[in-house]
Amino acid sequence: MAKQETVANILKNIEQNWPESFEQHSPPILRIHRLHDYLQQDLALVIEQYSLQSADFGVLATLRRGGEPFCLSPTELYSSMLLSSGGLTKVLTRVTKAGWVERVDNPEDKRSKLVQLTVAGRVLIDKIIQELHRNNQRKLTALSKEEQQQLDGLLAKMLTAWE
Repeated sequence: MAKQETVANILKNIEQNWPESFEQHSPPILRIHRLHDYLQQDLALVIEQYSLQSADFGVLATLRRGGEPFCLSPTELYSSMLLSSGGLTKVLTRVTKAGWVERVDNPEDKRSKLVQLTVAGRVLIDKIIQELHRNNQRKLTALSKEEQQQLDGLLAKMLTAWE
C-alpha cells in the first residue's frame, strides 16, 4: 500500500497552490478524515485474515452488540448497517454458508426469518474485536490518558452537530 501524503503536506500544498481555498479548509476535519482512512485500513487488514468482507464484519458486530440472544430481523440489520436489502441478502448468504449466522423462525411472524449469531460467529467476532481493540490501544498510547479523555470529549461534542 502506498504511503499517504501527510495532512501537513496537503495543507501546505493547498496554501501554496489554492490560496483562495486555504482559509476555508479545516485542518481538524482533514485529520479526522485521515484517521478514519487509517482505521478503515487497520480494520481491513484484520478482517482479511479471517476471510471476511467489511459487510460481513458489520453483520457479525451488529448482531453481537445487540446482546442476547444476538438475533435481529433483516430489516433491523440493514437499517443499522446502511445496506440495501439486496446487498444484505448477499452478505447473509455468505455468512450463513460460513456458519457464522443462522436463519431462525420469527416467533412473532411465521412468514419471516430472523438472523442469529451462531456460537462460531460469536467466537469469531469477539476475537476480531479484541484484536482491533489491542491495535487501537497501541495507537492511542501517543496520547496520555488525560489527552485521550479530552479527545473523546471533544469528538463527542462535535458529533452532537450530526446526531
